[in-house]
Amino acid sequence: MESTQRMVAVNGIRMHVTEQGDGYPVVFCHGFPHTGFMWHRQVAALAAAGYHAIAPDLRGYGRTESPADLESFTNEAVVGDLLALLDDIGAQRAVFVGLDFGAQLVWELSLRAPDRVAAIAVLNNPFSPRPPKAPSHFWTRAAERHFLHLSYFQQPGVADAELAARPREFLARVYYSLSADYHYLDTWKNPPGLGYLDVLPDAPAFPWPWLSEAEFDTLATEFERTGFTGGLNWYRSLDRNWELTADYADAEITVPTFFLYGEKDPDMEGFSGRDPLATLRANVTDLRAVVEVPAAGHLVQLEATDAVNDFLLTSLKSLEL
Repeated sequence: MESTQRMVAVNGIRMHVTEQGDGYPVVFCHGFPHTGFMWHRQVAALAAAGYHAIAPDLRGYGRTESPADLESFTNEAVVGDLLALLDDIGAQRAVFVGLDFGAQLVWELSLRAPDRVAAIAVLNNPFSPRPPKAPSHFWTRAAERHFLHLSYFQQPGVADAELAARPREFLARVYYSLSADYHYLDTWKNPPGLGYLDVLPDAPAFPWPWLSEAEFDTLATEFERTGFTGGLNWYRSLDRNWELTADYADAEITVPTFFLYGEKDPDMEGFSGRDPLATLRANVTDLRAVVEVPAAGHLVQLEATDAVNDFLLTSLKSLEL
C-alpha cells in the first residue's frame, strides 16, 4: 500500500496532505521544524492496520501555503484548517495525534471543537491550563539570563536569515540536540545575544540509529526550498494564542486522551512546569493512558518508532470507533 499526496483547499489556503489507507481517519499534526513527513512511519503502520492515516503539512510548512500576515498562524486559524480537512474527507470526527506545536494545536482543537474529536493521542507536550500572563512575560525574563530560542525567534527576519542560510546544518543540529543523544537544556548555559547555531551542538554524520540519510534529505529539501519563516511565525503567534483563548482559561480537556512521552524529552524537563504529569491528570478528565518511553527524547516517533506505533494502535483499538 502506497501513500498518496494531494492539495486540499481549506480555510482560505491550499494544504498539502499525505494519506494512506482506508478506515477511520487519524490526523497527524507535526511541530517545528518538521513537515507531515515526520509521521511517515506512523502513517504506514496505521494504514496497514486498517485506518485512514492523514499527515498534512500544517500552514507555513512544506508544500502548504504560508500566508503573509501573522494573524494567519494562530491556533484558531489552524484549527479551522483541520476542521475543513475533516469536511473534505466527509468525516464528522477523527482521532488527532500531535507533537510539539502539533500537540498544542490538538489540545486547543479539543477545547474549541470537541464534537469533531473522537480522541487525541499526544506525544511529549502535556496539557496545562492557560497561564495568568502572556507567554512572553515568562520567556523574556528567562532570556535575560541565558539564550532561549523562544525569545530569539520573536524578531522578524533575524532567525529567518540565520537558519535559511544553513538549513541542513541547522536541521541536523536541532534534531540531534532534541533527541535522547544530547541534553537540550545545555543550550541554556549560553549567554543571551547569540544565534541558534551558536548554541546548538555539532551533529554526527548520517545515518543515525533512528534517522536515515534519505529521511533527513526529504525533510531538509523542503526547508531548503521554503526557509523557516512559516514555522517561526507559529512562535510569533504564541502571545496571540493566549489572547484568543481567554474563554477557555478554566476549561478542562474532556475528550478521550492518550499521552506518551520520552524519558529524556526536553519539553517535559524544561518547558512544562514542575510536575507536568500531575497537571495533566488534574486537567484532563478522560485520560486513558500515560506511557513513558525509556531512553527517548523529543522526536520520539522516530527514536522509538515501534513503541509509538504500538501505543497508537493499542489506543485506537480501545476506542469504539
